[in-house]
Amino acid sequence: MNSQDTFDGMPTRLFTCTPTKLVTWSDCPRRYRFTYLDRKPKGAPWAHNSVGASVHNALRDWFVVEPQARTLDYAVERVEKGWINEGFRDGEQSREWRARATDMTVDYLREQDVQAEPAGIERTVSTATHGMALSGRVDRIDLRDSSDGGEELVIVDYKTGRRPLDDNDARSSLALAVYVVAASKTLRQRSRRVELHHLPSKSVAAFEHSPQTLERHLGRAEQIAGEAASATEAWNGRLSVRAEDASDGDADAIAAIDEVFPANPGMMCAWCDYRRWCPSGQDASEVLQPWDGLAQNASENGTD
Repeated sequence: MNSQDTFDGMPTRLFTCTPTKLVTWSDCPRRYRFTYLDRKPKGAPWAHNSVGASVHNALRDWFVVEPQARTLDYAVERVEKGWINEGFRDGEQSREWRARATDMTVDYLREQDVQAEPAGIERTVSTATHGMALSGRVDRIDLRDSSDGGEELVIVDYKTGRRPLDDNDARSSLALAVYVVAASKTLRQRSRRVELHHLPSKSVAAFEHSPQTLERHLGRAEQIAGEAASATEAWNGRLSVRAEDASDGDADAIAAIDEVFPANPGMMCAWCDYRRWCPSGQDASEVLQPWDGLAQNASENGTD
């Protein structure tokens, strides 16, 4: 009996996944293969990702220290010392964006309660449900008073992108819904509310989940996970051995792999880390520079 066989009555093997893994499959099965199975080298780093990671790291550092150390000067120090200098056009652009990132971080923290102690900072939460072993890392988990007089966990996700967010973004986010379920399981505390904190526009998009909305998200996650698990099994069982033939241009091997891992080409392929490996994505999109995801001016980015 091989490792894939099971006896009658044995529990079904859970598919291990994160929200990012599920969304990757849903967006483009070919990108899923490149990311998790083929593990193709990525393209050049994106400057907007450097901005986002630098701000996230600074916020993490600010919240994990003792309350008396949570000063705005400390926030400035954390952005500057932790600045990720990748993907920018040149040193001048990097310095400009370090200043912008510092401003948005300080403006955000100016409105935060210095004495508040989050229930989790970049906390990994997990749960097993619907045939999946789900896990993910949450930017921040707050413990707040609820409307019925008790306490509940609130999922907070930081955003630094160009586009302002609204409550529909919070409602429709699969990741945030998974975090609600997983945080409740991990921390043994009720959770319903999710928030997207968009630092550039100084706005908060929020939604309070019900058991019904969470069940719908989990049902969607289960469907995606089932598809990804079947494709992954096919890759491990027969397709991976054909990858070398496919890379050499074998039409039959390429067709067999693409049948299970089809591309989903569109304009967003321009932002894909694996565009150079994907002829379909190249045909569907234009070449972008690593800094093209940055706002062109402070007004567009919401930092003025």
